[in-house]
Amino acid sequence: MYKMQLLVCGGTGCRASASAKIVEKLNESLASHGLTQDAQVVTTGCFGFCEKGPIVKVIPDNTFYTQVKPEDAEEIVAEHILKGRKVKRLLYENPETEEHIPDSKHMGFYQKQLRIALRNCGFIDPENIDEYIARDGYSALAQVVTELTPQQAIDMVKQSGLRGRGGAGFPTGLKWEITKNFTSDQKYVVCNADEGDPGAFMDRSILEGDPNTIIEAMAICGYCIGASKGLVYIRAEYPLAIKRLQIAIKQAKEYGLLGDNILGTNFSFDIELRYGAGAFVCGEETALIASMEGKRGEPRVKPPFPAEDGYQHKPTNVNNVETYANVPVIFLKGPEWFSSIGTAKSKGTKVFALAGKINNVGLIEVPMGITLREIIYEIGGGIKNGKKFKAVQTGGPSGGCLTEKHLDTPIDFDSLVAAGSMMGSGGMIVMDEDDCMVSIAKFYLEFIVEESCGKCTPCRVGNKRMLEILEKICQGKGNMEDLDHLRNFANVIKDTALCGLGQTSPNPVLSTMENFYDEYLAHVKDKRCIAKKCKALATYTIMPDVCTGCSVCAKNCPVEAITGERRQPHFINQNKCIRCGVCYTKCKFNAILVQ
Repeated sequence: MYKMQLLVCGGTGCRASASAKIVEKLNESLASHGLTQDAQVVTTGCFGFCEKGPIVKVIPDNTFYTQVKPEDAEEIVAEHILKGRKVKRLLYENPETEEHIPDSKHMGFYQKQLRIALRNCGFIDPENIDEYIARDGYSALAQVVTELTPQQAIDMVKQSGLRGRGGAGFPTGLKWEITKNFTSDQKYVVCNADEGDPGAFMDRSILEGDPNTIIEAMAICGYCIGASKGLVYIRAEYPLAIKRLQIAIKQAKEYGLLGDNILGTNFSFDIELRYGAGAFVCGEETALIASMEGKRGEPRVKPPFPAEDGYQHKPTNVNNVETYANVPVIFLKGPEWFSSIGTAKSKGTKVFALAGKINNVGLIEVPMGITLREIIYEIGGGIKNGKKFKAVQTGGPSGGCLTEKHLDTPIDFDSLVAAGSMMGSGGMIVMDEDDCMVSIAKFYLEFIVEESCGKCTPCRVGNKRMLEILEKICQGKGNMEDLDHLRNFANVIKDTALCGLGQTSPNPVLSTMENFYDEYLAHVKDKRCIAKKCKALATYTIMPDVCTGCSVCAKNCPVEAITGERRQPHFINQNKCIRCGVCYTKCKFNAILVQ
């Protein structure tokens, strides 16, 4: 038994910042000091605090080291492990008080979080099933298959109030019950790990940090609905998640937790991985099923729903990673405990990937009902560089942009829809005063047009026409009639598209037109971008009283539009200027005025 453990974040983000090298250096340092019998280095999943990664956490005193580099390993071992002295420079520093905080309990980032789906991420070695079992892993599966009937287990999931975390928010227990009630010689349990929202990494982090919880939950679902086969549909761009899932499945089989006669019962269940090519539309369950069958990934008309006619035309239950991650806890702590968290219609917690112009970028899990203000300013630490908050995009490219007036909106399924957005799978991208909301709408529509399967005309043609209008507006060529067309197109697509992707694709346009119509008017009437982001609408001039004549702007101008004698004010030829913004970026004296 080790006296101390050094937990090192081994998620994709921290691995990109050399966390594997940190593990190697820590082990080398422990060996050189003769401490390998006293301390152990453990590679874990994501701690969530991505802004401050790589992270090293020392147990049992819970010391939390941030932005650790491989060269810091020797000091951590020599000072902390050997001498018991914390390395102060690596501790988290409160940006307001400049106080060094030694443990995560007192950090604003963690104080309002409640980790259920992420309960094991950052605490266990995801490649060691024994560590999962030591934290009550597979106890829920044992309880379900030995003590409960399928209907009793389903009733507990229903009582918990768990709703699908993939976007639609359909009651999970009801979905299982519907699938159970269809008779078939074969049924399937599918895990949707095709996470395609820009800026989203919730499901990936759960799979990387706690793959066994998904295996356990899928097996429980299989027992409940009468399925013996599980399929995880995961995008091939997630190699680390795939590797850890494969290890977890292999170990579960060796322990008799997957395969024939699980835990000595008559229940048999196995899991296979199926790989996607990164198509956003395959996050929709019928398109996902088509892709798994080797067909073009296109949604189909529902009904029939997959619960009746799914994979290989057999009854199939589809839930996403985060939904499954909540299931074992419901049986371990009881449905009443789970339903006591959250709001009346949105129970439990929600995982969000907090990104954009926010100080504390990272993965968070919060109780349903928390406000946007609490997330952005208390957990997220406010807006970067002291800028003013402008909007937050929730629900991915199919969500909506919420503004300052929505900051006190509680985060739950119904409140977000009422505000003109949606929960989605959990992407949350924060924008500041420098962002152009017309350009933001165009960015998301570009993504939708690129990712549309093209099956239905409203999505295939309608979104393309909307994008053309937005491009026209951002180039300063729009008119008032374009704004009318834009709104009409959006409403028609919303009402007539085949699947959820198409039906929600106009949300960024509709929400930005609702909340930032003044910016659309400025683009169309004044031919001006308020945020100064649309280059075609920008005018760059040099302020003669500020310019020092250093000639840096002239040397970097790609079209030689800037002239002037050295040490004398320079000038920009507006007829030659292509509005690339290089002069503005390169000027060290803030002499370039953008209008």
